[in-house]
Amino acid sequence: MITDDIIIAPSNADETLDSSVRAEDAAQVLAERKAASVAALYPGHTVIGCDTVVTIDGEILGKPKDAEDARRMLRMLSGRTHSVITGTCIIADHTRSFSVETRVTFYPLTDADIDAYIATGDPMDKAGAYGIQTEGALLAEKIDGDFFNVVGLPVSRLYRELREMGAVS
Repeated sequence: MITDDIIIAPSNADETLDSSVRAEDAAQVLAERKAASVAALYPGHTVIGCDTVVTIDGEILGKPKDAEDARRMLRMLSGRTHSVITGTCIIADHTRSFSVETRVTFYPLTDADIDAYIATGDPMDKAGAYGIQTEGALLAEKIDGDFFNVVGLPVSRLYRELREMGAVS
């Protein structure tokens, strides 16, 4: 059973990645760091840590530094398919980690499309410079996989993992 006894605690984990970490593994590595950081503050509790990365051509597209960086990322994604990978780490009486990948294809974007989207301010705090749950939905032609994973939490898979661990019924 899912209860209202939920605490949302930001992690103070270091999010810098060593160059040896593959883009495909980055989200899970970061989720594990975040979960461990929070679990140290809440011993005996079930802790869930997550991180989402957008990757294309082996490059991780993080949160844009500024509007020009957002423009660069959106141009990279224009008319192409990229991966959104969410890593999740559950720490309870034991630890379980997994990643979910969803493929997203963008429509070809004009400079006017990109500028109008950047003007909303929406891309500035999101990996890959877009939020599929907001105006960024207008950029996506196709989603192959879990929509909620693109939002940042593979809800159904997380529930199943928690149930297998006995953390929910």
